[in-house]
Amino acid sequence: MTPVIPDDIAALKKTIREEAHARRNAQENKDELSKHIVEQFMGLPEYTKAKTVLFYVDVRGEVRTRQSLPAALSSGKTIVIPWCTETVELALFRLERMEELAIGMYKILEPRPELRLLPEKQVDPKTLDLVMVPGVAFDRRGARMGHGKGYYDKLLENARPETPLVALAFECQLFPEIPIATHDVFMNKIITEKAIYLKK
Repeated sequence: MTPVIPDDIAALKKTIREEAHARRNAQENKDELSKHIVEQFMGLPEYTKAKTVLFYVDVRGEVRTRQSLPAALSSGKTIVIPWCTETVELALFRLERMEELAIGMYKILEPRPELRLLPEKQVDPKTLDLVMVPGVAFDRRGARMGHGKGYYDKLLENARPETPLVALAFECQLFPEIPIATHDVFMNKIITEKAIYLKK
């Protein structure tokens, strides 16, 4: 169930979301900047230590991750990606080869339908040691704004409380302050092409 947000905060969120989308769409050199951002993610001590890591697969103007997935898959770690179920929730899929992905209904790269429900491909969120999180807008405190559907909020509720949450974003997606509600989850770190911001 989507949380009820007061009208003034909802309007502010809508304005920020629209501005963030416009900035992100206008961002140049996305491939080059994305490569640098994901390299920083994979250079984190948390990544070195982690055995099971959740990667998102980029859509639209997000920081691009798919170009870095082959390197992650060859790292010896268990690589997990989320996919959206028919009940509009995120399920977790153990990815072992890029060939297990295909372009889905909304032109999103996702697990092949015939593989999704195989028992050996199912992953419990509590086994995640590190979570890469996408988003539309962020502030330097670690506050995050998604698309407003709460997909990641629901998923992250089921992860271990101590699991580090690291968001990837372009610097243009940062705002002075993101309005937050009680259910919102803060990021431990936000990585952009310019800096790594720590939760305040």
